[in-house]
Amino acid sequence: MRIQDIIKGKKEWLAHVARVKALPQDYQIVYKEIQKYLFKVGPVELTNGTGLLSGIIDLFEEGAALGKGVLEVTGSDVAAFCDDLIKDSKTYADIYQESVDQEVNKAMKKVSDKSKKGGYRDGKGN
Repeated sequence: MRIQDIIKGKKEWLAHVARVKALPQDYQIVYKEIQKYLFKVGPVELTNGTGLLSGIIDLFEEGAALGKGVLEVTGSDVAAFCDDLIKDSKTYADIYQESVDQEVNKAMKKVSDKSKKGGYRDGKGN
C-alpha cells in the first residue's frame, strides 16, 4: 500500500467520523453499537473502505432530517438490522468455515488414499 493510499484512507475515515459526530446523540449511540457489531461479525468488505458504514450514515442522516428516532429507522432489534445489511456479504466466519472444510476434506482424502494403498488395515493406522 502506498503512502498516498494510506493518507487518502485516513482522510476518508476522518470525514466519516465527522459525519457520525454530526448526527443526533441517539443516532451516534446506535451507530457506534452497529460499528462494533459489524467489526466483530466481520463482513470482509469493511476492510475495503467505509462503503457499508457510509451507507448507514446516509440512512441515519435521512432519518434524522425527517425527525425520526433512530429505532424508527433501524427497528428495535438493531442486531437483526445489521444481519439484514450483511446477509449477502462474505464474512471472516465464512472464510474460516471454508478453510476448515477444505482442511478436513484434504485430511480425509489423505487418509482415504493411504487406506486404499493398504496403509490402514484396522482403521487405527495399525
